[in-house]
Amino acid sequence: MTTYVLLAVLVAALCHASWNALVKFGNDRFFGLVMISFFAGILTIPALFWFGLPSPNAIRWLILSVIFHIGYTYFLSQAYTHGDLSQIYPISRGSAPLITAILSAVLFNDLISFMGLIGILLIISGVVIIAFAGKKFTLNIKGKALVFALCTAFFTACYTLSDGYGSRASEDPIVYTLWLFLLNGIVLMVPGIIKYRNTLFQGIQQYWRSGLFGGLMQLLSYGIVIWAMSQAPIVIVAAIRETSVLFAMFLSIVFLKEKFNLMRVTACVIILFGVLLAKLST
Repeated sequence: MTTYVLLAVLVAALCHASWNALVKFGNDRFFGLVMISFFAGILTIPALFWFGLPSPNAIRWLILSVIFHIGYTYFLSQAYTHGDLSQIYPISRGSAPLITAILSAVLFNDLISFMGLIGILLIISGVVIIAFAGKKFTLNIKGKALVFALCTAFFTACYTLSDGYGSRASEDPIVYTLWLFLLNGIVLMVPGIIKYRNTLFQGIQQYWRSGLFGGLMQLLSYGIVIWAMSQAPIVIVAAIRETSVLFAMFLSIVFLKEKFNLMRVTACVIILFGVLLAKLST
């Protein structure tokens, strides 16, 4: 992984943390996901007139990715329905890179070096430490919530691999990204229309600014990640992407005046060391 690609992934992580911190849709997380996907899809349409159709070799990966994104969205919303954010987030985000590494090795025989594996494990450890910083550590999580959180991580790993190989199969990763977001926006609007048929128009009127900003930032952040996966090992990019948790922590310290305690300092050091090892391993 070149320094340029590493910096690009870190910028993507910052964008991801920013829109997650700034975009609010009330308490209905599924509605928020639908809104962001819808506006991200809308934003791709003008560019598609310029970039054109996806490469035939990338179509199967696009279809798979859309299916995996549907699963991710469903299980994430169910996980937050049955469990607390403080419990769901570290499980779903922390385990996703490890599952990605396992699936990559089993399905594609894409093995990473020992140094890369240590780097990934350090990044995951730092993410979990940040999630529990300042909170009482507890594993008192309901069975359903745990299952949904792990399913979320599994589908995250699946769409990560699908998009990684899809970007490589595509003649242009940008074209792949644009079509992915358009298809996701169309597909996710179907359950959105069914579930919110009586309030959808009112919701769009109320939250269109948040949806537009969130969609733009999601398109930018994940678009960079898809491009990076065409340039560097998918598993390493997926792990470094999780530094968005680190940026989210800094945003909460700056804007919400949260304390920068010893656990958070430790997590920062662990994550940065993990990123360094991950970069040096490629």
